[in-house]
Amino acid sequence: MNVRAPFLLLISAPSGAGKTTVSQGLLNACPTIGRIITCASRAPRPGEVHGVDYHFFSRAEFETRIAAGEFLEYANVYGDWKGILKESVRAHWATGKDALLSVDVQGAETVRRVVAADPALAGRLVTVFITPVSRDELESRLRGRDADAPEAIARRLDMAEPEVARWGEFDYLLMSRSREEDLSLLRSIYEAECARSARHSFRWSASQSTPCGS
Repeated sequence: MNVRAPFLLLISAPSGAGKTTVSQGLLNACPTIGRIITCASRAPRPGEVHGVDYHFFSRAEFETRIAAGEFLEYANVYGDWKGILKESVRAHWATGKDALLSVDVQGAETVRRVVAADPALAGRLVTVFITPVSRDELESRLRGRDADAPEAIARRLDMAEPEVARWGEFDYLLMSRSREEDLSLLRSIYEAECARSARHSFRWSASQSTPCGS
């Protein structure tokens, strides 16, 4: 018999490095990990569903939750609050699943600080930083998306430099190549962390097959 303590996997990267794509790939590949849903203080847009796309709160309720210390990480974005509830992590853990969170470098710093100060979360965070090998490579990807004006691309590149400089704050550095290679490397990191002996309560028993990450 084996029982494994679930953990929080945090992925960060400069804009355009592919963290959203590789995160979704990991979720699709491994049923043992679940996506954390972001909270927002704005009204739902057409087609958005509460509890699926976001958890939608009024500004007053959001700020009450901030004051109560319920958020793992939060920020005011163009006048609206966005954040991640600690309870969203614990809800996945209660079902035996790991939790996946994708945030920017500043958000990762906040999450590390909050996790370290919370006995229920401490020791259960794994962080991965994804980056292309060079500024030129990131610029090529941003231009290839054909989604931003040249001025916006320049701003993203300027923002990326100080973010990449903080790669040493993370547990793992993933040098981004292709989508397939990035997913393979991330899955290897995830499975290695799942196999870490400190997370397990193991007793010898009859063999059984287990899914990715068990």
